[in-house]
Amino acid sequence: MVRRVLGVLLATSLAAPAAFAGQAATDPGPALLAEPAIKAALEAVGRNEPQIIEEQIRLCEIPAPPFAERARAEAYRDAFAALGLKNVRIDEAGNVIGDRPGAAPRPRLVFSAHLDTVFPEGTDVRVKRDGPLLTGPGIGDDCRGLAVVLAVARALNDANVQTEGTITFVGTVGEEGLGDLRGVKHLFSTSLKGQIDRFVSVDGAGYGITHVGVGSHRYRVTFRGPGGHSFGAFGLVNPIHALGRAIAAIADFQVPTEPKTTFNVGRIGGGTSVNSIAFSAWMEVDMRSADAAALASVDASFQQALDRALAAENERWTRGRLEVDRELVGDRPAGRTDEASPIVQAIVSVTRALGLPVTLDEGSTDSNIAMNLGIPAVTIDGGGRGTGAHSLAESFDTTDSWKGTERALLAAIALAAR
Repeated sequence: MVRRVLGVLLATSLAAPAAFAGQAATDPGPALLAEPAIKAALEAVGRNEPQIIEEQIRLCEIPAPPFAERARAEAYRDAFAALGLKNVRIDEAGNVIGDRPGAAPRPRLVFSAHLDTVFPEGTDVRVKRDGPLLTGPGIGDDCRGLAVVLAVARALNDANVQTEGTITFVGTVGEEGLGDLRGVKHLFSTSLKGQIDRFVSVDGAGYGITHVGVGSHRYRVTFRGPGGHSFGAFGLVNPIHALGRAIAAIADFQVPTEPKTTFNVGRIGGGTSVNSIAFSAWMEVDMRSADAAALASVDASFQQALDRALAAENERWTRGRLEVDRELVGDRPAGRTDEASPIVQAIVSVTRALGLPVTLDEGSTDSNIAMNLGIPAVTIDGGGRGTGAHSLAESFDTTDSWKGTERALLAAIALAAR
């Protein structure tokens, strides 16, 4: 997950949205804190936090590289079963799903975190502990989220809290990189199609509230030609030269700062040897914006850059012809949950009631899919403090991390209300 802070919400009161009744109708935070059963659940959070941190470490030391999350998914399924969740299963995409029935089947809140990491197979995922500081790949993003999801279910059980609606707890696959949100896409299109009323993803450290989903297009582009000897076949079209022309054009793109729109050539490769004209050269490109029109515009410029690079290389040389393949390997739709919506205001209310800072962010997370479908959705941070996300030196400071767990618990109860 990558997040951009949009600002601090300064409002001191919350509107009374007609879409939510009961606890979530106006300002649920203070009302929830006054409930004896919920006070007991919050006390359970404090007691359980050391255990939750151990769960965070244990899960993080189970490798979950891109497209190979199965071992961690099985451990997460076992954790769901141990918590007494109902109908615990791993779906066809690899998502782990378990239900905690409420007084009524609906509304159904999906409360989730993602299982996968950005780190390739073979990465040392052992976690080092130095006092409150945990260091290891993925320890914050998203082992913290996975642990908080378990913590919420455990605290509800410990205090015997029955929510009004049903909470479905989920560990998703494919949130990172070329996973292309495949897990949550499957959740909405197949496993829980038509059954999700509200969606929350817990992702990373801190206390932010992501309500704007940054869309992205990702391509793998390959220029292909006949290839040959660098001296004997000189004058032959060169895929690497064409790739260079395309990259140079991309580097000169002009994009708006508002809405923030970005582009990046992340990886390149190709060629056979220093004395060979390559027969292929490739690159992987990422383009992002929270605005669908801006994203479409930079994508159009990208397509033109490829066409021009291909034409220029073919015109430059007299021998052979190049072709270009463009494979869309990632398509994350943009989306937005309005900051005045009931779901955002409910999260703001419980955040403020606990005395935590309130910030509204934009980012690319599992919530993009729900937002794009018009289903109320946010992504919340899991507490604590994190640094170095997506690096081997990623760290998570557990100091007061229970505050994030408390916020997640109150959010789940508020959003499971009718």
